[in-house]
Amino acid sequence: MKFGIHSLLFTETFVDRDLALLDKCKQLGFDAVEIIPFDPDRFPAAKVRQAARDLGLTINTGYGMPPEYNPISPDPKVRRAGIQFSKRLIDLSNEAGADVFGGAIYCGWGYLSGRMRTDGEWKWGVDAYREIAEYTKKNSDLILGIEPLNRFESHFINVAEDAVKFIKEVGFDNVKVHLDTFHMIREENDLVQAVLNTGDLVGYVHACENQRGIPGTGMVPWRAFFQALKTVGYDGCVTIESFDPNMARIAKLCCIWRKFADSPEQLAIEGLQNLKQVYKEVCAA
Repeated sequence: MKFGIHSLLFTETFVDRDLALLDKCKQLGFDAVEIIPFDPDRFPAAKVRQAARDLGLTINTGYGMPPEYNPISPDPKVRRAGIQFSKRLIDLSNEAGADVFGGAIYCGWGYLSGRMRTDGEWKWGVDAYREIAEYTKKNSDLILGIEPLNRFESHFINVAEDAVKFIKEVGFDNVKVHLDTFHMIREENDLVQAVLNTGDLVGYVHACENQRGIPGTGMVPWRAFFQALKTVGYDGCVTIESFDPNMARIAKLCCIWRKFADSPEQLAIEGLQNLKQVYKEVCAA
């Protein structure tokens, strides 16, 4: 199993000046780094690929689709724009050498219609992702990760069961479920059973404490969670995702209003130690 860290713990975007972060993450003990190319025009994809190759790092990418690129918008022009923008992000992910492109990539991040998901929204989302998945498959082995979000960030897919249903209707084997324990502990009836029911469709994992603090300091049942991952045969990347409350834009988007560690480095190092210890115990068992 590989352990990753999210770049947003250290920087709000990723441009040329942030390339040194890859070496830092390697020195902190991580096998992988997830990057959000918030500024696609300035994302140094080719340089990321080369630097990661030199360091022996795995790269993953993610995104939260903004309102103007919402694939489930009632406006067909917005949906089409979302598909085209998704293809651009996929091209950048491929250029960066990413293994997984995941997150709120199938709906507008923060988009809430004010009612339950409709059949129309479901059809729009499935149709959009069929085109996106087909485009991806023609160009690379990139895995697309559908991340169920909590109810405050989306009304569309909140639980793993619905992500599985969505993926099966899309019908491409390069689309997988991107599990995130921060969202799962809020929405699933049984976090462990959700992993087991997802089975071999688990394609990527965010290891987040319930309060987005240091993994191992909150309510997530880590040992049972890793045991479930072992049971379904998932041995891919597990990435710590948290954010620095001093970054105003990210703090507002993710509602981070207090510090969970003395520094981002402390959160990363202690979180990695805690997760590796649990993983070691589960594997030994």
